[in-house]
Amino acid sequence: MVQVKRRKAKIIKIGPVNIGGDHPIAIQSMLKVKSADVQAAIRQINELEKDGCEIIRLAVKDDADALAFKKIRPKVNIPLVADIHFDYRLALKAADSGADKIRLNPGNIYKKQEVKQVVSAAKANHIPIRVGLNSGSVVKKGKLKASAHLDIAGLMAREALAYIGIIEKSGFSDIVISLKASDIQDTLKAYRKISKSCGYPLHLGVTASGTPRLGAVKSSIGIGALLLEGIGDTIRVSLTAHPKEEVGLAKAILEVLGLRHFGPEIISCPTCGRCEVDLAGLVYSLEKKLSAIGYRPSAHPIKLAVMGCVVNGPGEARQADIGIAFGKKEGLLFKKGRPYKKAAYADCQDLLLKEFKKCIGQGH
Repeated sequence: MVQVKRRKAKIIKIGPVNIGGDHPIAIQSMLKVKSADVQAAIRQINELEKDGCEIIRLAVKDDADALAFKKIRPKVNIPLVADIHFDYRLALKAADSGADKIRLNPGNIYKKQEVKQVVSAAKANHIPIRVGLNSGSVVKKGKLKASAHLDIAGLMAREALAYIGIIEKSGFSDIVISLKASDIQDTLKAYRKISKSCGYPLHLGVTASGTPRLGAVKSSIGIGALLLEGIGDTIRVSLTAHPKEEVGLAKAILEVLGLRHFGPEIISCPTCGRCEVDLAGLVYSLEKKLSAIGYRPSAHPIKLAVMGCVVNGPGEARQADIGIAFGKKEGLLFKKGRPYKKAAYADCQDLLLKEFKKCIGQGH
């Protein structure tokens, strides 16, 4: 796997999480219940943390949402980001109530005096500000009509830099930037432009990417392309779905690119007419049981190959830490590139789990 050379961004502290520099690319999601519903918010945040979410953003529509941070903050561990639009005073209240970061949208909070007051609150509470632009709001703010001839990416980059200039003139530089568009090409162009123009950490995402099926494709291409170029310090997958799906897909993107590892890597074939066992059933069941085993993330994940026939099976199995290639009703197990033993299909799952536990020091 090609080693990605990451852009060296300024290190920013968001609660207990550091981003930028050589710190791991952090996974972010957004609460999908009202922030003022404190118990529901706490419950969802804690569920998402168990799934691997490391930063969570909360919508702040009114005073009740802003003040809810006082009750939520002591009950959760991961950093809380206050998502502010239209009313800068909500940012002041959220900052004073325990938010770990403020997100401002230059498309609807752009008066210099209002921005400066938010900066003062961030300074007083020692928290960063995310300058978060979306293609839709920046076009609306500029009273421009979206068209094929409008340079959305260039507009977002210019708006971001101008906004950052206001913040920097107030003596503040704990800044994170996002430039999200629903169009992949606009997203890529915007992040490439801004990455060359400043050294602040970048939060990646393709906004309003849609349903889980289409959104997974758009987000994987858009976020993945930037990460392969070394661009990005945090990511959020935006789906019209439960945030658990956002977190799961974000983890998968980072794992596939070799940037982070949260569990063993399973290599399995798509199957064809040569396969004589229920490979899909075995793989799904194995994946579920592996996820329940305590696994310490590492730089070099354990690879398990589960292959359906003798065409590519033995070769893939030899390249994995543990592999199995099936013939008719039985499989040949490989360990560290060498054939180990044959096993009946019915026994293969238990055998693979046993060998995996040995690899992580849990076997007997």
